Amino acid sequence: MEIILTQDVDNLGSKYDLVKVRPGYARNFLIPRGLAEAATESSRKSLAELIKQRAHKEEKLKKDAESSVAKLKGLSIKVSAKTGENGKIFGSVNSVQLAEAINKAGVTIERKNIDLKSDHIKTIGKYNATIRLHKEVVFELPFEVVSE
Repeated sequence: MEIILTQDVDNLGSKYDLVKVRPGYARNFLIPRGLAEAATESSRKSLAELIKQRAHKEEKLKKDAESSVAKLKGLSIKVSAKTGENGKIFGSVNSVQLAEAINKAGVTIERKNIDLKSDHIKTIGKYNATIRLHKEVVFELPFEVVSE
C-alpha cells in the first residue's frame, strides 16, 4: 500500500514522502495517528503541486542547515555535570543539556534534532552526537562531558 507521510517518521521517511508499506501498518498505525494518508490520485496531484511550491523554501532551509554545520565544526562543546569520586555523574546527561550547551555557544538547535548513541550519559568523557538539521544535512558532533 502506498501512503503519503504527513510527518517525519523514523526509519520510514520524511514529511511529504511517498512510501510503500504493508497495508496493516498503514491502516492500524500510521493513518489513525495522523502520520500518513492514503496515496489516492487526488492526493498524489496535490502532493506534486505542494512539492513544486516548497522547492524554493526547502533549498533555503538546506542552506541554513549547512551554515549551522559550518559554525558547529569550529566549536568544542563541553557539558558540565556534578560528579562523584569515580567520575560517575549524579543523574545523567541527555539531549536537553547538550542542546543548552550548543545554544550557549551561539548555534540554535532544538533538542529533538539531537540523537545520542546512548540515551543517557552517566560518566565523564568524550562522546559523539548525531545532529539532523535537515533531512539531507546530518552532522556528527563530538562533545565532552566534564565535572563541575
